[in-house]
Amino acid sequence: RYLVERLPIMVTPKWVKTETQPVAIRDVLRYLVACLDVDETAGKTLDIGGPDVMSYRNVMQVMAEKLKLRRRIILPVPVLTPYLSSLWIGLVTPVSSSIARPLAEGLKNRTVCRNDDAVRLMPGECLGIEAALGKTQQGDIETRWSTAGKIPGDPDWSGGTTLTDRREITVQGSVEQTFAEIRSIGGANGYWGAGFLWRIRGWMDQAIGGPGLRRGRRHPRDLHYGEAVDFWRVTKLVPNERLTLRAEMKLPGEAELDFQLEPSAAETTQVVMTARFRPKGLLGLAYWYAVLPLHGLVFPVMLRGIAKNVRG
Repeated sequence: RYLVERLPIMVTPKWVKTETQPVAIRDVLRYLVACLDVDETAGKTLDIGGPDVMSYRNVMQVMAEKLKLRRRIILPVPVLTPYLSSLWIGLVTPVSSSIARPLAEGLKNRTVCRNDDAVRLMPGECLGIEAALGKTQQGDIETRWSTAGKIPGDPDWSGGTTLTDRREITVQGSVEQTFAEIRSIGGANGYWGAGFLWRIRGWMDQAIGGPGLRRGRRHPRDLHYGEAVDFWRVTKLVPNERLTLRAEMKLPGEAELDFQLEPSAAETTQVVMTARFRPKGLLGLAYWYAVLPLHGLVFPVMLRGIAKNVRG
């Protein structure tokens, strides 16, 4: 989907001619549950797949059709290795090259059901490729690949040196309105201004193997504990009180961005935004003092943007 959305013309390895049988996640779950009630499945290795067998090239064209995009121009060449393919995938999609490489290596193998045992023992209608798009287009996704990952608790800020940058603003609006705005941080919504600086920071992180801004967010407004937001991870979320994001970008230390809200008089809200950083060695200290002037540019813009959007 990412390749099709972003590349009208693709130079690909010859594996795009390999046949596959895409299966919807909901069908995988149905098979896993159904086999528990079908005694004949015990001890068997069952191949499962969707209703269609097609090449990866055809998968891309069907995806383009379902996304209402023009037909993609796909040019297979024999010289692209899985390593080069993974670097390219990592550059143009949110999938990192470390994940893309084993995927690219596996695509050279034909992945088609060798028999119909699963369908015969656990009959049911299987969904097509459009099943992968429906909930995405409706904004109704329970989870996504980028959410997977380690979710540490609050760091032990009492150990070592913790550097902080604390700023605050009074917002003309209720805590509910203000928290709803703050909870929309990242993804397509951005960071309330200075977008080019955030994009540069994302490119820098991506260049050294970090996630950059490519992961986006699951939903434009809804947010839950543990979810990924660009190069952040939600490590604390108390509705209408606090949102804490831990940085998963490549850094010489540990960083978090914290928002705390307190109601004030006459339907106003006090917002305190705190950046915390625990450096690792001299490189960490050098990094903090190098980015501190940028904080002075970016953080006030963020707070004013929050206040402006809440005020409407």
